[in-house]
Amino acid sequence: MAVKFSGCLRGILAFAVLGCFFLCGCASRPVENKNTVVIWHWMTDRQAAFEELSRRYEELTGVKVVFELYAPSEAYSQKIRAAAQSVSLPDIFGILGEKRDFSSFVKAGHILEITPYMLADNGKWKNMLFSKALAVNEFSSDNSYGVLPGIYGVPIDITTIQMVYNKKLLKQLGGNPNKPPATLEDFLALGPKIKASGLQGMVSGWGEVWMVDCLANNYAFNVMGKDKVLATIKGQVPYTDPDWIKVLEIFKQMQDSGILANGLVTMVNKNAEQLFANEKAVFAFNGSWCVNVYKGMNPGLEFGAMLPPAVNSKYPMVIWGGAGSSFLINARSPRKEEAVKFLRWLTDREQQVYLAETTLNLPANKDSLKKISEILAQFADDIESSTHPNIWGVSEFPAVVEALDKGIQSIVIGEKTPAQVAEEVQKIKQRELSKQSNR
Repeated sequence: MAVKFSGCLRGILAFAVLGCFFLCGCASRPVENKNTVVIWHWMTDRQAAFEELSRRYEELTGVKVVFELYAPSEAYSQKIRAAAQSVSLPDIFGILGEKRDFSSFVKAGHILEITPYMLADNGKWKNMLFSKALAVNEFSSDNSYGVLPGIYGVPIDITTIQMVYNKKLLKQLGGNPNKPPATLEDFLALGPKIKASGLQGMVSGWGEVWMVDCLANNYAFNVMGKDKVLATIKGQVPYTDPDWIKVLEIFKQMQDSGILANGLVTMVNKNAEQLFANEKAVFAFNGSWCVNVYKGMNPGLEFGAMLPPAVNSKYPMVIWGGAGSSFLINARSPRKEEAVKFLRWLTDREQQVYLAETTLNLPANKDSLKKISEILAQFADDIESSTHPNIWGVSEFPAVVEALDKGIQSIVIGEKTPAQVAEEVQKIKQRELSKQSNR
């Protein structure tokens, strides 16, 4: 699965998996050359690197690997959906979607379970990859999607979403460029100084509500802990609970302090990245892919990565992270074994180091980290403190997620109070639970 956290993302781009995916009466993809493996992807920044790796693999094994690029992400998703309908998916592909979309492809027979390959040789393949990256591609025995437990995808890189800060600007404000604020109190205290300096505080693509949801989840885990967050999703704790109101109040405190950039709730991530790269903003909430983006915009930018400033010392600050992009093997492909061999080779240390150096994405192979830049290492250091909705085993209703995220936007612009948003979100939650029980 490709759970992509980039600017196009719930870069993560969710699309509906049509019921006709389950039709199996259509003609299969024509059998091509046995020594040619076809891969579809959407990663425009990696095509040249993929082609070089393909050249190396053919020279080594005699097997040709063809990477076919389809972009933008929306076009890629449409192509994957059409290919699933006609049972003509390529040998290897990715899904830009959420876990429920992933599960639909698995249950339709489109995706090969690769657990036996991962566990061969005492689990050598599995053990060399980050566990958090594998978790995005795995279904546990107690998953709520009805999928047989196992591993169904291969992560080719990882990502974490956290905060970055401009070292020079933080120093100008009287802060330590090597020690960014670790608590919300210290973070908010910078708001008046930022306003007085004429700079922007924290920029982010909050016009894309999934990024609002990401930070809200971070603070929910920090305020009340994982168990209570998941109990809320299961309908056992209401959004009107004091802890949820406390989470919503954090966003009001940020706005009142002046730490949030002007126009944040309508800002797209590309504009946010430009503001930070051009040294107009002190902080940004972004993912590890930003290292490559900022380098292209301002190679001399001096910045560091940091966790969102914590509110509570009882529970850890947990960030979104895991597989940035993953590849899946077509279960109906006559070249399944060749596809497995290639992905095994692609995730070996040498190939992972090459991808990290050329694309500035974090490698999925744990043994490749010694070769990455300092700033990428700062993002990688926090991967084991990460989580993501796709590994929780339960999913919140989309209508509830939308209400929460848009409610936070309304708090930031002063239209609603945290208590009002909590009441509205809980009403929608009760409505969705009622619908579910009546089915």
